[in-house]
Amino acid sequence: MKKPVLIIGSTCVDIIINIDHLPATEENLRPSSQSMALGGCAFNVANILRQTGAAYTFLTPVGSGIYGDFVEKELKKKGFEVPVRLPEENGCCYCLVEAGGERTFMSYHGVEYTFQKEWMKPYRAQDYSMVYVCGLEVEESTGENLVSWLEENPGPEIFFAPGPRGKKIRPDLLERMWKLHPVLHINQSESRMLSGLDDLEAAAEHIRRMTGNAVVITLGDKGAYLLKKEGAGVQVPGVRAQVADTIGAGDSHIGALLSCLYRGMDMETAIGKANQVSAAVVGVHGSSLPDDAAVLRME
Repeated sequence: MKKPVLIIGSTCVDIIINIDHLPATEENLRPSSQSMALGGCAFNVANILRQTGAAYTFLTPVGSGIYGDFVEKELKKKGFEVPVRLPEENGCCYCLVEAGGERTFMSYHGVEYTFQKEWMKPYRAQDYSMVYVCGLEVEESTGENLVSWLEENPGPEIFFAPGPRGKKIRPDLLERMWKLHPVLHINQSESRMLSGLDDLEAAAEHIRRMTGNAVVITLGDKGAYLLKKEGAGVQVPGVRAQVADTIGAGDSHIGALLSCLYRGMDMETAIGKANQVSAAVVGVHGSSLPDDAAVLRME
């Protein structure tokens, strides 16, 4: 029997505001529309696993207030369990989407980004094949707890997405994460930030030396660059898409990657499928595809 995937991290409320361009100081803009939806990196990853039929456990703390109530209601509506409900406030993410589809985030963090080891008592690490961790949770004041739990509970292969704020993580915690030999999932600007190198292949090689494991660098419609644990790198072709917005593109990519690896696909094939799913996500408004989207079929 295949071991499921463990997803640790946040679920927040995305408040999606569509504007022509980002405002300048003292400018008065009129958004064309706004909406609310479930968001958060870990939720977006877990939702792809749910939609593609992979076995998973999603450990996401849910706070209180109007956003916490919204999150609990919408998670349950989608069939997710809510194992941790806390009295502290749940946060939200303001997603400013420009006319060309590019997004800018302003995240108000609540308790959803925190982590306590006692939440993991019902779960055994050795029962999972892979575990997903996002840099936003490691950056938080409780990030020490999360890194320590990973150190104390070896077994599943770690997939780490440090994100655009990766360099804001405490250097000692980052170093401890590298020593856990995670598969890194980043975009090209994040590869430059972590390596200090502009060249794609050189950046990937530098990062592989830090982690001792595979590196996946997403490249938008150009696909993704894969540097396996050993050997030369390969660029996996992408899929051109009509961009509605880019919310959740990277999260959906790693979610599809994990789902494919759960099914036993090799890394290169899995990335090819993940490129297709990510392209479909940027073609819709928000971070989630409809459950019946054809691209989610993993046959």
